[in-house]
Amino acid sequence: MYELNRQRLAEGKLGVESTAPSSLKPVRILQIGDGNFLRGFVDWMVDVTNGAGLMNAEVIMAQPIDRGIADLMKAQDQLFTVLLRGVQNGQPVQSKRLVSCVKDTLNPYTQWDAMLATMQDPTLRFVVSNTTEAGIAYVPEALFEGQCPANFPAKVTALLLARFKAFGGSAESGLVFLPAELIEANGTKLKNYVLQFADVWKLPSEFVAWVKEHNVFCNTLVDRIVPGYPAAEAEALFAEFGYKDPLTVAAEPFLLWVIEGPAKIADELPLHKAGLDVVWTKDLQPYRTRKVRILNGAHTASSLAAYCAGLDTVREMTEDAVVSKFLNKVMFEEIVPFVPLPEAERKAYAETIVERFANPHIRHELISIALNSVSKWQVRVLPTIKDYAAKHGKAPAGLSFSLAALLTFYKGQFAANGDYEGLRQGQSYPIKDNADILVIMHAAWHGATDLNQVASTLLADVRLWGEDLTQVPGLAQQTASALIRIKEIGIKSAMGAL
Repeated sequence: MYELNRQRLAEGKLGVESTAPSSLKPVRILQIGDGNFLRGFVDWMVDVTNGAGLMNAEVIMAQPIDRGIADLMKAQDQLFTVLLRGVQNGQPVQSKRLVSCVKDTLNPYTQWDAMLATMQDPTLRFVVSNTTEAGIAYVPEALFEGQCPANFPAKVTALLLARFKAFGGSAESGLVFLPAELIEANGTKLKNYVLQFADVWKLPSEFVAWVKEHNVFCNTLVDRIVPGYPAAEAEALFAEFGYKDPLTVAAEPFLLWVIEGPAKIADELPLHKAGLDVVWTKDLQPYRTRKVRILNGAHTASSLAAYCAGLDTVREMTEDAVVSKFLNKVMFEEIVPFVPLPEAERKAYAETIVERFANPHIRHELISIALNSVSKWQVRVLPTIKDYAAKHGKAPAGLSFSLAALLTFYKGQFAANGDYEGLRQGQSYPIKDNADILVIMHAAWHGATDLNQVASTLLADVRLWGEDLTQVPGLAQQTASALIRIKEIGIKSAMGAL
């Protein structure tokens, strides 16, 4: 079995045809983030577009923190495999691609000079990021010459300052930022924090004007499930590949990248012309609403009920006769009609979600989805309930049941070590959320015998939901009724009764 490197790729010994253009490629993209997601999402797309002859670009990858994969990437000449597996249009699909668009991987904490040199490259145009360790947040720190800042927006400010100095603040030296961090208004927030650091560091007003006028910070929305390294089947896969690749990334075939930015920039990064689902738009909010309400909302609305019913994974939800009917009810009857997009578009997206949930190659644990469910339910499910109630005069039955399932899941006790735990089929399970939320839930459930009182107490608590949910027509009554049914006949039978 071969080791992975470019010489063996060029010699054809890896059983993979190189898709890299033969000519020298300029460095067009700086990628701050070396994790599975960016490699299975952005790098894969760049490589596909290069291979289609629509782009000729290389990526410089940088670790967001001191620990990363720079040494591993160097050991195999910056090559890695992306394995796509899933179901599309009812048919199983699988493909493998050896990604070759990465030129180098840097550790900015030991290679700050190389980072500055990359920033001073006139061919550089885009900066993508996914800094899950640090994130887009303002954490005060000083600027020291020759030293990599720890905070991500601070890094960006220092790097932009180097580029500003190198090119005299010219208009054409401005960059396009495409953050992939999963927060709303990610580009806007990154820009604001950069300007905040510029102010605190007392950087020249000319630099501030250049950042504002000639650099574009796009808000983006990303969507692809990337489980990462398939450890359990790695050796079998390597035998099939004919080479070893400890940096293999497994992902689903589906992807979506919505970029809120000037349309003229799209031609500079023509991923969409390679048949990839990359959308440039003036307003990504409808797409965010679609994803948050349908994908995330369906997850949150069904996962706690399914877990309390004895299931463990999202795939099991799609295979269970009762839970799958509940999932389809809340998705297609209660959520989809209130997504502000054309009916055909929102329904087609929901149908892809059903296929994605059933992907046999992705083990998505329900207990992991359950993390911080109160805030997730507030953001992902409550807006749909309010829209439904505004139209129909009462909350929807399925999503009201989802709230009852959430309250049931949060019925627990504090263990001796301080952990908050629930009980399912005689076995304890962890309930993870903000400490204040756990205290509120425990207080409402402790010694409770009146489920109507439990529902009204918890729904009225604005500390949980940001508002008094007893004011939503029919929600408290339906939630209480669902809690009573769950107690009397069990959660699965109660689900089926819907």
